[in-house]
Amino acid sequence: MVQTVFHYGMHFVVPLFIALLFFRRNWIRVYLVLLATMVVDVDHLFANPIFDPNRCSIGFHLLHWYLAIVLYVVLLFFKKTRVIGIGLVLHMLTDYLDCLWMG
Repeated sequence: MVQTVFHYGMHFVVPLFIALLFFRRNWIRVYLVLLATMVVDVDHLFANPIFDPNRCSIGFHLLHWYLAIVLYVVLLFFKKTRVIGIGLVLHMLTDYLDCLWMG
């Protein structure tokens, strides 16, 4: 239960704080972009089962592979893709913390 609340808090509340703290003038647009980066979870649809609470997403799903994560970090270095990069890196961090939580 605590893990689930933490996980979804990281996916929905932390992006809101990031948008409000660092992108105050455009916080709504930035928050929506950060939320839109959750589309990266589309790769879960190709797994069997689609959701497994005991599976670590990092390194398992295609868009959660380490090479993909490196590309997400590269997005941080370009102004036009920075917000998308922040959303994707935050998403990977959230999923990685889930992996640690599982032990």
